[in-house]
Amino acid sequence: MFATTHAKQVALAAALVWAGASASQATTYTVFDDVAGGRADFDATATAAGGTVKVDTWTSLSSGTLIDRGDYTITRNNGGFLSSTTYGDLSGKVTDISPARNNGGSDVGVRTNPLDYFKSGVTLTFDTAINAIGFEVGDWATCCFDPVTELFISFDGGTPQTVASASTAADGLFPSQKTSSRSVNEIFVGAFDDTGSFKSISFWGNGLGEYLVFGGEVRYALIDEGGLPPVAPVPLPASALLLAGGAGALALVRRRRKAA
Repeated sequence: MFATTHAKQVALAAALVWAGASASQATTYTVFDDVAGGRADFDATATAAGGTVKVDTWTSLSSGTLIDRGDYTITRNNGGFLSSTTYGDLSGKVTDISPARNNGGSDVGVRTNPLDYFKSGVTLTFDTAINAIGFEVGDWATCCFDPVTELFISFDGGTPQTVASASTAADGLFPSQKTSSRSVNEIFVGAFDDTGSFKSISFWGNGLGEYLVFGGEVRYALIDEGGLPPVAPVPLPASALLLAGGAGALALVRRRRKAA
């Protein structure tokens, strides 16, 4: 069973993803799951849609204002310095993207425009176009619900799209990829767009006061346009699938939660 708060969270995330999508940059499928489950879902979806998944595990990560990973580069959205660390059971090194407002101010009791927090995040810029991306995130939703803490993704500088929204600490807990019986603040985030492709992806959060890390293992692919199969809607809260239908695009947010 899924808690009422979870149903609200999934509904909000899907609605915002749908509202933010455009014809040329429509996130058709967004994965928000535990690391092991999300990784398996991403690989299966990309392969079924004609893609070949490439995997870059950050077993080592250099420092600087631009980090070259071969197929892509990593930069801070504020042009600042990137350094590496480790976090829990995540698959590799991570970099700190703790949320901050662009102007250094606060937002007590309200969350403003997602772009007000953009500079605290990171951008991956690929040498060749892709349309499927996945990565790991740690320490999200441990605090700072004011009134919510959210995660955002943007493709090629397009409209920010909400990946997840949490109002309690329970919303950020998922099974560890190493010990499934243990709940941790570690998630897998992925997105697909079979209406086109993109060369850059930006990711950030708005939970001021929250420690947040990005990286671990990055997965990416170029899937066939129109390669994602249609998905029938399933009522909430019995499932973590929510369908938001419309002409020309499909928005779907998926999240698994351990049964209470």
